[in-house]
Amino acid sequence: MHRITGRAGGDSLIEMSPSDSYNDDLNGYPQHPSSSTGSFQQGQSGSPFTPDVYVETCESLSSSLASLAPSDHSDSPHFETHTLERISALTGISRKRALFLKFRSRIDKQQHSKDSVFFRDGVRRIDFVLSYVDDKDGERKQERRKVYEANLEKVGLELETEDKSESEDGKTYFVKVHAPWEVLATYADVLKIKVPFKVNDIPDNSEMPMNWLSTPFRLPEHIMHPEPDFFTAPFNKSKSDFFLIDDKDTFFPPSTRNRIVYYILSRCSYFRDECADKDKKGIKRLLNNGTYTAAFPLHDSRYWTRSRDDKCESERYNLYKHWARFLCFFKEQPLNLVRKYYGEKIGIYFAWLGFYTEMLLFAAVVGTICFIYGFLTYDDNQWSKEICSEKIGGNIVMCPLCDKKCSYWKLNTTCNSSWQSHLFDNVGTVFFAIFMGIWVTLFLEFWKRRQARLEYEWDLVDFEEEQQQLQLRPEYETKCTNRKMNRITQEMEPYLPITSKCARTCLSGATVLLWISLIIACIIGVIAYRLAVYAAFASIMKDSPTTHLEVVGPYITPQLATSVTASCINFVIIMILNLMYERVAIWITDMEIPKTHLEYENKLTVKMFLFQFVNYYSSCFYVAFFKGKFVGYPGKYAYMFGWSTLRNEECDPGGCLIELTTQLVIVMTGKQVWGNIQEALVPWLMNWWGSRKARNHPESLYSRWEQDHDLQGFGQLGLFYEYLEMVIQFGFITLFVASFPLAPLLALINNIIEVRVDAWKLTTQFRRPVAAKAHSIGAWEEILNGMAVLSVVTNAFIVAFTSDMIPRLVYMYAYQPEMNMKGYINNSLSVFNISDFLTDSRPDDDENPAWFNSSITTCRYRDYRYPPGHEKQYSHTMQFWHILAAKLAFIIIMEHVVFVVKFLVAWLIPDVPSDVRARVKRERYLVQEYLHNYEVEKLKIQLSQNSNECNCTPMIYPSLSKHEVLSECL
Repeated sequence: MHRITGRAGGDSLIEMSPSDSYNDDLNGYPQHPSSSTGSFQQGQSGSPFTPDVYVETCESLSSSLASLAPSDHSDSPHFETHTLERISALTGISRKRALFLKFRSRIDKQQHSKDSVFFRDGVRRIDFVLSYVDDKDGERKQERRKVYEANLEKVGLELETEDKSESEDGKTYFVKVHAPWEVLATYADVLKIKVPFKVNDIPDNSEMPMNWLSTPFRLPEHIMHPEPDFFTAPFNKSKSDFFLIDDKDTFFPPSTRNRIVYYILSRCSYFRDECADKDKKGIKRLLNNGTYTAAFPLHDSRYWTRSRDDKCESERYNLYKHWARFLCFFKEQPLNLVRKYYGEKIGIYFAWLGFYTEMLLFAAVVGTICFIYGFLTYDDNQWSKEICSEKIGGNIVMCPLCDKKCSYWKLNTTCNSSWQSHLFDNVGTVFFAIFMGIWVTLFLEFWKRRQARLEYEWDLVDFEEEQQQLQLRPEYETKCTNRKMNRITQEMEPYLPITSKCARTCLSGATVLLWISLIIACIIGVIAYRLAVYAAFASIMKDSPTTHLEVVGPYITPQLATSVTASCINFVIIMILNLMYERVAIWITDMEIPKTHLEYENKLTVKMFLFQFVNYYSSCFYVAFFKGKFVGYPGKYAYMFGWSTLRNEECDPGGCLIELTTQLVIVMTGKQVWGNIQEALVPWLMNWWGSRKARNHPESLYSRWEQDHDLQGFGQLGLFYEYLEMVIQFGFITLFVASFPLAPLLALINNIIEVRVDAWKLTTQFRRPVAAKAHSIGAWEEILNGMAVLSVVTNAFIVAFTSDMIPRLVYMYAYQPEMNMKGYINNSLSVFNISDFLTDSRPDDDENPAWFNSSITTCRYRDYRYPPGHEKQYSHTMQFWHILAAKLAFIIIMEHVVFVVKFLVAWLIPDVPSDVRARVKRERYLVQEYLHNYEVEKLKIQLSQNSNECNCTPMIYPSLSKHEVLSECL
């Protein structure tokens, strides 16, 4: 097998030496500095050099070269000089112009190879591309590349190298890799890749009633189903005639081809056989040490137009046209085409994201209805009317919310926040919390059914066993020097000793705990900030000019300023810690040396999610379950850690629920907006900057591999971050949805954009990822199940302890004979004698408002305690215990109701649809039957050919024992 260099052997054109520059001024006319081709606008003596003149010159040049280029002297420098002089004399152009047109003619002659995904012969497909640049450390890297590429050729791969003089930047070499049929067939057998052996003969009766209603949302049939439906079986090279092979060049699709080639690249060594260091293998290590700058499969066309080569499928163009544009947001996703082009792993992600977005529609509708209910009952809010009333709220003097710097205040100053709180804190909130507990169950159960259908349609049934047994990570194979017998395969395989495994796991766990502790420390710091600055805001803002603004003045309060600034600071801390922890999580996961890619991703998933869970949700948990719960009472306040001077924070006068809503909106919306900007804008800007010079080149000078090389690499963990982003969002809309019914609506709007943004950046801004198989969403499914269970508990506690719903119901049904809410505000506030304030807690005299005078002897605070002078003064009243009992009873009842419904729904909905189960059994049966018949026919042919030579008794039905086992499949 021979290496083909950048200069085609059959090309009779004189090659340009690396020292020559076609950027030089042509005939005295300066060229554009960013163009590596020069300008065609000026001819000799400043006359226009028209396209007709150019074509004429090229034809003359080509005929001249044909007559002047004997093959035995074509590399001679004297021949080059002589030829250029002859061409100049024949065409009437300068020698420098002849040199330039010679180069352009050569490029145009190779236009086919530049615009397509094939070698120069136009037959062999480019399955992978490696790129590298010569640098100061060139000798060592050159030796590595030489050995590595030689070993690739030994395996059977074919290589073709593009010289740096032909690249757009003039310094990058491109090695194109092609896998011939023998290599593909061998490794398809090794990897047990499923291929078609029979057209699917099961009729599809999945027509839905009123199907015409979905017509506006459909895509063309050739886009939705780019391939016919086949029964498939694992490929067996020795039985290749058993499968439906019409054309060996197209039998394996490009996604399967690049998956096989990457499997070879990741395991091929770059050391000589006599070297002792066996750790030197794999393209990943060569990329890390700079031997190669990139390794990627090619897109099959430019995304905005079809390929000029008829043999190129142009599936990238179809994906962009029908999927990646935002104007297609209401259309169904072409998942089969996504799977065919990018592989099953990426296809599963977009299937899950699309299904999640569809299910969010129902949650968003119900949440919006609950919000509208709160808005429509705005005027029936009796407790807010009492707060805003001058006779009630205007006469209630409230105790200071902090020591020294906070003054007494009147309850009616919280009028606006109480109205705002009612929008989210009403009876509809309880209903929505219960609904979301059931919605989560329906979402997970229906996704299992959808996933089971995809597993069958995409040949992923029983894939996990293949993944575990056959696709070991190259890092695991090289770092684990010990070998042991695999009981299943009966082959020697590498393994990690249990002592080393335990030590690595312990170190990894300790690192995760350390970083989680760091997050908690940061959250405590934010809490301390809230406690410290509230007093400052209260002192500064009492005379602030903003309080006199007509529209926004009443809303700008010390509580709001503290809550918003703390939430923003917390969000910034979250983003910074995320950037730092990502590197740590990858490092400790690499240190554990997971066995398979699936195990690697699962370990990294757990680590990243634990960190992100604490990072994103801890502030919300604090506001929901800790803030305002342990404040004590006037005269005996509770302080942070019990010894500091920072008094524990009380809830906003409108209730803690409105603060939880504020925190949730800032963190959730901020994360989604920042995520979309980061996902879409950053790759676009980097690609725009990286290809700024190449954009000025003619298309024939900017080849398919160079265009892809200038794109961003998707990376092994590219999909991981997409899942993580969506799962964190899933937590926001389930764990704390009782505080903000509009959260599903915001998530729905974000996800409609997210689907198209992810599709757009994957299709236009990133190199084509290596195709990979995955039968499910992996460890994320278990995480979603855990969050679904936890969401029922958190929402029950939010309604019971964060919302004021239970105290109101207890008051209305147990303490108000007329069964209404009149007098609730006065009932929910306890009385404290001002003279009982400790010196350290009493407000400074200059902080008190002008209306405060010596006639005011008491203040009120939120609690249920006996008044001063009572024999049990300042201890909890019986109503407090009634309310606490009602809260606990509500939690138990809500959890049991939701969990019973969840388990009932999960039991009623089977994980695998009945028709899919039947199809799987049918396919297994046909595989066994057709293989049996194939073996029998093959044996008959063999016996008929050797009937005169065979003296032994043949086994007529060698596979009969396997055939009898078919009853187990049925």
